[in-house]
Amino acid sequence: MSSLAEGSFHTSDASSTIRGPERATLRTSDGVRIEAVYEPCTACVSATAIVIAHGFTGSVDRPAVRRAARVFAQHAAVVTFSFRGHGGSGGRSTVGDREVLDLAAAVEWARGFGHTRVVTAGFSMGGSVVLRHAGMHGGRKEARTDAVAAVSAPARWYYRGTAPMRRLHWVVTRPVGRLVGRYGLGTRIHPEEWDPVPPSPVESVPFIAPTPLLIVHGDRDPYFPLDHPRMLAAAAGDGAELWLEPGMGHAENAADDELLTRIAAWLTGE
Repeated sequence: MSSLAEGSFHTSDASSTIRGPERATLRTSDGVRIEAVYEPCTACVSATAIVIAHGFTGSVDRPAVRRAARVFAQHAAVVTFSFRGHGGSGGRSTVGDREVLDLAAAVEWARGFGHTRVVTAGFSMGGSVVLRHAGMHGGRKEARTDAVAAVSAPARWYYRGTAPMRRLHWVVTRPVGRLVGRYGLGTRIHPEEWDPVPPSPVESVPFIAPTPLLIVHGDRDPYFPLDHPRMLAAAAGDGAELWLEPGMGHAENAADDELLTRIAAWLTGE
């Protein structure tokens, strides 16, 4: 799988007159169809839209993603979408590489509804994607983010230091594992290795400033230990805020409503 060229963003047009919930199919700059849902703020008229980037094997309709969307929608409009190879989207997952184009399409679509401020919140693989997206230079102004929150994100690629990550690498790298991913986990995975290897999250975060950055991680995360968020925060310098959450596990499944509310408040500046 080839790495993307920075700054190549595109999506289908969306009418700024639409104010109710809408499900649509977006098209990325490399031609992949992405399913997406727009939901207005349930308790406000907000200039901000939050774009949610789910974790590996997630999708727009997974219960944990819908729960996060419901909590966030109390503070801002929300866009959810399925990464390539997930849910009803086309293509095959590149596990964090070309998914940056999927996020860019969703961000640009959110701006099409008239929101002057669009922010991103990513979980696990989605956390790595929002970090890389925010750290990229160039590209369409409409596809850039105004603030970014990464939850349970890895700092570096090819990490195999925990049993869950060793299982994930088996799913991604082995033909039998990819069959398990397709038919057992509902995720279609690209069979080719990265060529070239894309910049890692820790290599990307120094370029995010002055965009506000929040890094959230649980101290009981079974996938990525605490050296990952600490490495990200150190690389970002003074431009990042780090929340280490006691008792929290991994990603959107482990983020309770109280934490999601705090993240939404941080993203919207409440």
